[in-house]
Amino acid sequence: MPYARLSSYYFFHFAALGALVPFWGPYLLERGFEPVAIGGLMAILMGTKIVAPNLFGAVADRRGERMPIVRLGALMALLSFCAVFWSEGVWPMALTMAVWSFFWNGPLPLMEAVTFNHLGARVSRYAQVRVWGSIGFILVVLGVGWWQQEAGTGVVPIAVLLLFGGVWLSVLAIPDRPQGHDALEHPPMWRLLQRREILFFLAACLLMQASHGAYYAFYSIHLEAQGYSESAVGALWALGVAIEVLVFLRMHWLLERFSAHALMLASLAFAVMRWLMIGFFVEVVALQIVAQTLHAATFGVFHASAIHLTHRYFPGPTQGRGQAAYNSISFGAGGALGSLISGLLWSDAGADWTYAVAAGFAALGFVAVLLSKR
Repeated sequence: MPYARLSSYYFFHFAALGALVPFWGPYLLERGFEPVAIGGLMAILMGTKIVAPNLFGAVADRRGERMPIVRLGALMALLSFCAVFWSEGVWPMALTMAVWSFFWNGPLPLMEAVTFNHLGARVSRYAQVRVWGSIGFILVVLGVGWWQQEAGTGVVPIAVLLLFGGVWLSVLAIPDRPQGHDALEHPPMWRLLQRREILFFLAACLLMQASHGAYYAFYSIHLEAQGYSESAVGALWALGVAIEVLVFLRMHWLLERFSAHALMLASLAFAVMRWLMIGFFVEVVALQIVAQTLHAATFGVFHASAIHLTHRYFPGPTQGRGQAAYNSISFGAGGALGSLISGLLWSDAGADWTYAVAAGFAALGFVAVLLSKR
């Protein structure tokens, strides 16, 4: 298995996410965008995950090969991102973000499918490849946080551009790996999506990511408004992902001892606690540290469990489209919904009630997982 080459893709992809998620909101704010506009622009970043993964997945499943499509997407993301430096105003920035995020988000589920095909029967070891994404996220959050404090928010798009270049270089070296021969007949995609347990599973994934909308769009802004320094904000982001790394390293142990459904339920319960702590107790540093350690559960454990179930629910020729459905419904539709609602609530209702709504999304996700088990 090309462990190092697969890991390099996750490293650069999530390192780019580490430059975007904590710092893109403050970058846009300094360029003069209003909170409602920032919420909408961040929703575009999430919303392209609704369309792009499904198109990429459908093309790849039809062609029977994935890596050529991944390489094309990575190159187009790199080239189209350059327009950010000249985009002025909400609509030009919205168009620019829509284009580069489309090509950036599309290849990820194909890479997930390629990784699982390389893993073969060792699917519980997925987290040991994915952990390098978390490591890249941590290093970039700390590095860009320091760089921004020294040189200003203008360094953020430069960092993202360099990391997009790393993504493109990494995928050039990854060999394709088609699904192995399978003599079993599998239901078509449309019939799988009608199954009750899959529908409630996908609903739970959507609600969990919707609950993260306020976190991704406004967490840095929220902390800075309460007097946290830029380096402290970066350190809190890095703490959350550092704990997540430890969970990924032991995720195979958890999946061998607990069901994926049980792990998802625990993650959603922790998410309710986390958003309430961030929304109502932001001035208490100790509670913010606790809240960030819960990122290991609300993202790390939940995502690893969900992608494990996705691999089980969508076998054989539906694998690419199944991974795309999970990504587009959860990170796409769920992320866009959460970003839009948090942007609408932030100025009028305030941070505390915005995060209370996020906690409500997580609570509904808990119910959806319970229904998916029946």
